[in-house]
Amino acid sequence: MSQYSAEISWSRDGQDFLSNRYSRRHLLRFDGGAEVAGSSSPHIVPVPYSDASAVDPEEAFVASLSSCHMLWFLSIAAKRKFCVDSYTDNAVGVMEKNARGKLAMTLVTLHPHVTCSGVNVPTKAQIEELHHQAHEECFIANSVTTAVRCEPVFDGG
Repeated sequence: MSQYSAEISWSRDGQDFLSNRYSRRHLLRFDGGAEVAGSSSPHIVPVPYSDASAVDPEEAFVASLSSCHMLWFLSIAAKRKFCVDSYTDNAVGVMEKNARGKLAMTLVTLHPHVTCSGVNVPTKAQIEELHHQAHEECFIANSVTTAVRCEPVFDGG
């Protein structure tokens, strides 16, 4: 068993909390020392009470799925001796009412673009198989009920 932690810190700082007129900006601290500004999404709580420049939980959720998938992809590609030069993903999450009528992230679509080099460059079918395996292994995808799609961008090599 492994445990992971994050510290979330917010302070009222004299704001009018009881009238719901307070900033949702907060700080996310991670065990390795990284600190990231967090906030509610401006799609949920309007600016100025949300900070659009900060990471909101919905973005963090999408990023977590994308990051986990990428890390598994890279690991599997290395084991198969495919030299990955770059990996980018423009992941998109959809929030809507689920079957129970609750707002939820119902779909996350990954759009990974991978560039490889060397003598053993994977084919489109091999790239798709690597993504399939990465999805099957991804701890985060295995932990959520959100549908996760992977639509790789393939440019021939």
